[in-house]
Amino acid sequence: QVQLVESGGGLVQAGGSLRLSCAASGRTFSSYVMGWFRQAPGKAREFVSSISRSGGSTDYADSVKGRFTISRDNAKNMVYLQMDSMKPEDTAVYYCEASGRMVITTTRSGYDYWGQGTQVTVSS
Repeated sequence: QVQLVESGGGLVQAGGSLRLSCAASGRTFSSYVMGWFRQAPGKAREFVSSISRSGGSTDYADSVKGRFTISRDNAKNMVYLQMDSMKPEDTAVYYCEASGRMVITTTRSGYDYWGQGTQVTVSS
């Protein structure tokens, strides 16, 4: 089992940047595929990005491709989401999620654990 705690959210102007962090508990962090999802008010939670267990493979939603970068540090049990050139439509609660699957998955049903989320607000 793994526990996840997100941080780094806040208020930023359009065009600005934020870096989200996710701290994971447990000694088996490197055995999990990690992902970021987000949920805007009145909308379903949607996939943002995912990274393989080694960090060698990543995937992004089309809406964030070229602007967001996911990374992980298995020695520190951390996963990050660098968000650049942010837009008002990026406003949402961002969730860090862990999957016990062996390959990257972009669907919520593939994830087993998630944190409480961190609010990101982008003003125009």
